[in-house]
Amino acid sequence: MTERDALARAVAERVARESYGKLVAFLAARTRDVAAAEDALAEAFAAALETWPARGVPDNPQAWLLTAARRKSIDAGRSRRRSEDAAPHLTLMAEEMESQPHRDIPDERLALMFACAHPSIDEALRAPLILQTVLGFDAAAIASAFLVAPSAMGQRLVRAKAKIRGAGIPFRVPARDELSPRLDAVLQAIYAAYAEGWSDPAGTDPQRRNLAGEAIWLGRLVASLLPGEPEALGLLALMLHAEARRAARRDAGGDFVPLGEQDTALWDSTAMDEAETLLRRAGAMGVLGRFQLEAAVQSAHNVRRLAGSADWRAILALYDALFALTASPVVAINRAVALAETAGAAAGLSALDELAADPRLAQHQPYWAARAELLARCGRIAQADEAYEQAIGLEADPAIRRFLLRRRARRET
Repeated sequence: MTERDALARAVAERVARESYGKLVAFLAARTRDVAAAEDALAEAFAAALETWPARGVPDNPQAWLLTAARRKSIDAGRSRRRSEDAAPHLTLMAEEMESQPHRDIPDERLALMFACAHPSIDEALRAPLILQTVLGFDAAAIASAFLVAPSAMGQRLVRAKAKIRGAGIPFRVPARDELSPRLDAVLQAIYAAYAEGWSDPAGTDPQRRNLAGEAIWLGRLVASLLPGEPEALGLLALMLHAEARRAARRDAGGDFVPLGEQDTALWDSTAMDEAETLLRRAGAMGVLGRFQLEAAVQSAHNVRRLAGSADWRAILALYDALFALTASPVVAINRAVALAETAGAAAGLSALDELAADPRLAQHQPYWAARAELLARCGRIAQADEAYEQAIGLEADPAIRRFLLRRRARRET
């Protein structure tokens, strides 16, 4: 590989990493065909790797790729129209959208996220579609966020894109008065993006670290755009509470430090104070939701900063309310842990036993880690060892694997 080849590939990889979702969204905004937009962009990237080494990398590689992909898309569209009935009004709609300044939404990417949350798209697929088309997540990452098998999520996304194309769903930016009904999917996608960034506690992966920062920035934008929506404030409070503890999640040697053992002096009190203010504003609106409850859980953990211990009774009550609202198995795991702190390990383990038949948890590391810890605390060391084996095998982060290995070794001595 020549130096020019290497430069072209490095620039293409950077653009793909930083702008893939945005480019697909721009292309799909015009054609309303997400799958075709991805195909056209893939061809544009291939053309770039052939062209840039010979002619040099353009000053604006994103614009070059967008132009090339649009040409590919137009060629493909002409080909399709020879065999399919055209829908002239849809083309006009796309033209109208492209010429329309999105003054109601001050950020193009956020505007496209609201466009993806169209009411005609299956509610369960709106957030995954946003994550893939606007934020550039692959199907495996999306599937992990929603506790679904990657193949199943991939098939659902393909069907969603086919529906957008087949049913003629207008992929347009909604007006301000249309935003609230679409808000939940946008908030879910922003939180999933934050969670992906949060999974790099050491901050050594620039892409993931940027993802957390971008999610908080998008959360701020939504909260300022819709200040009367308590869940938008709740999500921002939740992300700020979590982000405030980032510096305490690893020790000086890079090892994982669980929440209950973190040095509270390392927590960012400014971010926590802002989160508390947001949570109070949301609570005053009198409409409780998932993100407010999750932020309140974080707040109850952060009580340890001032009181020396977390408020576990409040945490258990909040998880009860969250489970009643969401029926999420992840919430049920956290509730079991809180129950163990208030009523003893046996009670928590009994709650976990009720989840054992849920197939969504078979490959979910936090379930096995929680189970291992509670089994060990109940003195069932052999079963705890088996659960630790499952958790260690499922964990991709080396620091957390080391932590689990130490826990298992400690219980065996």
